[in-house]
This record gives sequence, C-alpha cells and structure tokens, in this order.
Amino acid sequence: MTPIGDDLRRQFGDIDIYLFDQLLRGRIAEGMRILDAGCGSGRNLVYLMRAGFDVSGVDESRDSIDAIRRLARELAPRLSPDRFRVESVESMSFDDTSADIVISSAVLHFARDQAQFDAMLRDMWRVLAPRGMLFCRLASSIGQEGRVQSLGGRRYRLQDGSERFLVDEQFLMRMTDAFGAELLDPLKTSVVQNLRSMTTWVVRKPSR
Repeated sequence: MTPIGDDLRRQFGDIDIYLFDQLLRGRIAEGMRILDAGCGSGRNLVYLMRAGFDVSGVDESRDSIDAIRRLARELAPRLSPDRFRVESVESMSFDDTSADIVISSAVLHFARDQAQFDAMLRDMWRVLAPRGMLFCRLASSIGQEGRVQSLGGRRYRLQDGSERFLVDEQFLMRMTDAFGAELLDPLKTSVVQNLRSMTTWVVRKPSR
C-alpha cells in the first residue's frame, strides 16, 4: 500500500502550507494567472500545473528553470517553456498587470539591501493585476528581538548562522499602506525554536 504522504506529495508537491491555506479558502481560483517570482524548481506549482492553471515563473538559477521546465513538460505540456524564465525578480520581462496571483515564497529575505528589496517588490507589484493577490512568505525579526545581530541596512545574522534581510510588523504595514494595498490576512509568524522567524504577508492590489 502506498503511504498517504507519497500520494499527497505527488498531488501537491512540497507546497508552502500557508499557500495551501489560500487554496483551501478559495482565493486561488480556476482561470487565474499565477506568477511565482523566485520559483526555484517549482515546489509551489505542482498542484497548480496539475489543475490546469496558467502558471509562469522566474528564477535567477538556470538549473532551477531547467528543472521547472521538465516538471511542466510532465504535468502541464500545454505550457510553453517560455513561461519559465531565467530572470531576477527585480527585472522580470512579464507584462504589466499580467498575473492575478504573484507568489513570493522565501525570496525577499535574500535581498542584499533595502534598494534590492524595494526593486523586487515594485516589479512584483507591477505585474500584478488590479484586485490581484500578492502572497509573500519571508524571514522577519518578529519573535526574534534580541536574538538577531544587526549588520546594518535591515540585514541581520540569525541564530542559525545565516544572514538575511529581515522585516517586522511596522515595516510590512508601511509597505501595505505605501502601495494602497488591502491586508487580506493578519500577519502570521512561525518561530522555529528561536532560530528564525517566517512571516506570511498577503495583500490585495487596489482596483485602480
């Protein structure tokens, strides 16, 4: 007998559990155009490909894009390889307002500095259609106050030894206001045993 976990992984891949929550709540619906900004090898796109969504992705890694194109050939051969591009998130070649959902999962905290963070966020916002949803999951200092070492410019060294660009509640709320966005969910943060914190930020673009 096949373990149920294997069946679920084939159907959903290694999807972010908080993105899966958006699916369960009906916010990612049939007919929507989805762009994964920093898609890696496609862990968040397995189910969406299987379900027939119009899926696109960018990543700076050629190996990752090669892998997601192979995945698309298997699960969604209708999708052109050009839907997956070797590009930086801050300079995507997709058209303005061309996506109903933009996914940014574990990407923004790799920003070198505030300027790159802002550039990535601006370009994701540019490709997002009016009333579209931006789903971001990124490292934060929430719950880690006093445990992270500031390196300047919102860069920090974490307890696990990694270095990340970290946001906090005030920063994300300022970004929400600056873009005129609607916060769809309260900010949700999971703390990994005092090593790091990951925050989910989900907003909707205004209609104009």
